Amino acid sequence: MSDQERFERLRLIRSPRIGPVSYRQLLARFGTAGEALRAIPEMAARGGGRASVADAGAVEREIAATRALGARYLLMGDADYPALLGHMEGAPPALIMRGDIGLASRPCVAMVGARNASAAACRFARTLAQELGQRGAVVVSGLARGIDTEAHRGSLESGTIGVIASGIDIAFPPENAALQEQLAQGALLATEHPPGTPPLARHFP
Repeated sequence: MSDQERFERLRLIRSPRIGPVSYRQLLARFGTAGEALRAIPEMAARGGGRASVADAGAVEREIAATRALGARYLLMGDADYPALLGHMEGAPPALIMRGDIGLASRPCVAMVGARNASAAACRFARTLAQELGQRGAVVVSGLARGIDTEAHRGSLESGTIGVIASGIDIAFPPENAALQEQLAQGALLATEHPPGTPPLARHFP
């Protein structure tokens, strides 16, 4: 994939009212993101509406901010985009990752649970994550309070991925800022949102 096509694909997914499904449909119909971007205003006009596409300058600034944070993009279609994720209809067309991207290609097990978990449940989650890691699994969780936090702590040494609902530079909850940085330095941190995006409720699956 050329650098220009990568840029235009990111611009397409950042455009208003374009989600994972419509993104795929547009690429399938027009072949390239550039052609899709050029077609969007005309298609909207034919339907009696108006549509805009993401500003190129804003996308350039996002890319610069992402690089400054030591993160990189994985786009759907890249060789190292997680294969199982790519088969999902709602898979994010663009991921921003910071850390060891190779972890996303290993066998993964998702662990999620209550934020207000009991002490016993937290101990169990950490032990389970540790044992899964010892058996070669990468533990994936969401860096939330409670079970998610313990799942990451139990698998830091073996490999863990934190999938967050904010920009790669935003720690949420705030008390997990140090843990989030540990993942970025020694494991993997992933998001589909641009830097600076706050953890809004609608971003949580």
